[in-house]
Amino acid sequence: MTFLDKDYREIITKAVIGRGKKFTQESHSVSPSHRPTSILGCWVINHLYNAKKKSEDTVEIHGSYDINIWYSYNDNTKTEVVTERVTYTDVIPLSVKDDNCINDEFDVIAKVVQQPNCLECKISNKGHKIVVEIEREFIVQVIGETRLSVKVNPKWENHDDDDDSWGFELTDDELEDVKPDFLGKKD
Repeated sequence: MTFLDKDYREIITKAVIGRGKKFTQESHSVSPSHRPTSILGCWVINHLYNAKKKSEDTVEIHGSYDINIWYSYNDNTKTEVVTERVTYTDVIPLSVKDDNCINDEFDVIAKVVQQPNCLECKISNKGHKIVVEIEREFIVQVIGETRLSVKVNPKWENHDDDDDSWGFELTDDELEDVKPDFLGKKD
């Protein structure tokens, strides 16, 4: 009996061996240089992040973004923009895991489902700080080497990939319908 006579084959391949998703809301307190009278706008820019597998069950994402707040002060007579750089760490649990990995080398793919976005921006009760509520969401996939077992069909016959095996033969009826002057004659 040869190796080819066996019913199953083992294939080693890279595959998704873990998945996870996490939605985060958090508040940041920003201290402007002047006492704000009203908030005129708030936006989040310059989002950067990277992900790595932290343990058997989690992926860790380290990231940062800038919060820009446009506010008025001095009884709405002057305006200013305050910018604050925020760093964060999100630990994402893997809800789907494959424990049949061959080695400890993994690739982690993190995709942003919801970019960091300002939900609410308001002046705190004492009036000296601005509180910004931010949301963000990630999905992650962990890719590693794993084994697959594939059933082999022992009755499979080796066919050449020629046109005859596809059954694309032309019949006389089909040839009669071909118009040789299909491009049209120019007079």
